Amino acid sequence: MSVIKQRCRSVGAYLQTFLKWTLCAVAAGLLCGTVGAVFHLCVNYVTQLRDEHRWLLYCLPIAGLLIVGIYQLAGMLGDQGTNTVIRSIRSAERVPLRMAPLIFVSTVLSHLCGASVGREGAALQIGGSLGHFLGRFLRLEEKDLHIITMCGMSAVFSALFGTPVTAAIFSMEVISVGIMYYVAFLPCILSALIAHLVTGAMGAVPEKFSQVAVQGLDVTILIKVGILAAACAGISIVFCVFLHRSERFCRAKMTNPYLRIALGGIVTICLVEVIGSRDYCGAGMDVIMRALEGTARPDAFFWKMLLTAVALGAGYKGGEIVPTLFVGAVFGNTLGGLVGLEPALGAAIGMVSLFCGVVNCPIAALFLGIELFGVQGLALFAAASAVSYLLSGYYSLYSSQKIVYSKLHPDYIDRQAK
Repeated sequence: MSVIKQRCRSVGAYLQTFLKWTLCAVAAGLLCGTVGAVFHLCVNYVTQLRDEHRWLLYCLPIAGLLIVGIYQLAGMLGDQGTNTVIRSIRSAERVPLRMAPLIFVSTVLSHLCGASVGREGAALQIGGSLGHFLGRFLRLEEKDLHIITMCGMSAVFSALFGTPVTAAIFSMEVISVGIMYYVAFLPCILSALIAHLVTGAMGAVPEKFSQVAVQGLDVTILIKVGILAAACAGISIVFCVFLHRSERFCRAKMTNPYLRIALGGIVTICLVEVIGSRDYCGAGMDVIMRALEGTARPDAFFWKMLLTAVALGAGYKGGEIVPTLFVGAVFGNTLGGLVGLEPALGAAIGMVSLFCGVVNCPIAALFLGIELFGVQGLALFAAASAVSYLLSGYYSLYSSQKIVYSKLHPDYIDRQAK
């Protein structure tokens, strides 16, 4: 009889946990998916507005002053953004709720006036902030609070990119390189799927990419993909160094945040005028489309890296992942053509490889390739992710990311990403 009671209690514990995380994940998916959809629609609207009214670029310094002003009023002038969210999942550090509206408004302002930024930084901060708030509201214990924060990250990432599986895996994988928080798998995937459905219902449809055609799998194409992935690993290091050194340089040389962001806006305007193209303003999704068609400028990846480093270093808000995809698509299309890959395949491999290199998330990168370009390229996406993951070293977009296990040996190292 005691054995039966013990087994019943065990089954009850599993069912209780399943029901708890199902309800929490649905709540997180509905809340974060709704906010993520509204954010997605707002960014799309201001991007269209900027394209119609080209003079808005010249308001970029003013937008910067507004961004610094609202952060100062909220007492978050020293906010570290996504790094704060990542640290909170490994510690007792709290993610303030006011982070969500601040990053929402400041990212929309940055896109309205043409700063070269993405959206996923905002997605992770909005989702992390709302998830953390929801966990405190539901009086979850500390460890469960970490999981529901990851649910929020997954939900808003999914709402913006339309890649729910990638969103869930990324949130589990990005915190500590070398280990995965499998206990968060059910709540993260469920919240990402709910958010994806909410986004679709609200009409916030993410960009769609064509399926990539793969003409067979042989040694030749594997070598070509390996060469491209290795080169992308090198570019990922350069991009991370660009971003981090730009931020440190700007903060060291200009301690006044108002002066720093205004000057960053002026430099951005000057660079855009010198280059003679608005392609690098905002996220640049149209350039990614052109890269997949083989018509993007070969040097566009360099200008995007430079302008993103200027914008984020100066203090504009947004993210680095969409610029990463931009750089990967153009570089992949360019180098892929030289080694004999079709434009679409080269761009897709470039996007997957560079994404993996800058965030150290090979499994998320693999699913990103599948969800964006179809399962036909599965083997090549896997090979590209593996090569890029190893050769990109310990560099990362996120300085708070932990490298738990070595990339070179099966050793526990527990060090900060560079």
